[in-house]
Amino acid sequence: MADITKLLRAASSGDRGAADQVIALLYDDLRRMAHSRLQRSGDITLLDTTALVHETYLRLQRSGHVEFADRKHFLAYAAQVMRTIVIDAVRARRADRRGGDALHVTLNTEVGESVAMPGEDVLRVHEALDELSSIDERLGRVVEMRYFGGLSEMEIADCLGVTERTVQRDWRKARLLLSAVLK
Repeated sequence: MADITKLLRAASSGDRGAADQVIALLYDDLRRMAHSRLQRSGDITLLDTTALVHETYLRLQRSGHVEFADRKHFLAYAAQVMRTIVIDAVRARRADRRGGDALHVTLNTEVGESVAMPGEDVLRVHEALDELSSIDERLGRVVEMRYFGGLSEMEIADCLGVTERTVQRDWRKARLLLSAVLK
């Protein structure tokens, strides 16, 4: 793991080769996170595990020089990036499904309101998570890393610098708050 930390430091100072090595070494972890994320969201995007990992890599490259303390911080940031990719894909698909800039004509408004689309559910969760983060940033990060990133409680605790028990309490509290917001 010390090698990854050294590579992350080199990558943050602009070494593109080190960044590529980090991705190669953590590729399996990134695939696991992407698979977990996509499995939870169902068929709401056209992305598959590999596409999500590769898009994450491209966005990490475009983000510039971001510094990561260690592997867990990198994976936590990657989870955030994956979340934004999925949300962007849902929004784009939703816009395309509704015709983008085309003129919309609704024939029966009752039918449209009674059918909820899975993409809208993901957007509701995203908005609820943003609201939760504004109330308590750590709760939002715990949900993001656990739900969207698939990290374990121990990995989250290491990343946030808190105990595993604190992460468990935060997870329970966040679930309660999110369920209240999503009702």
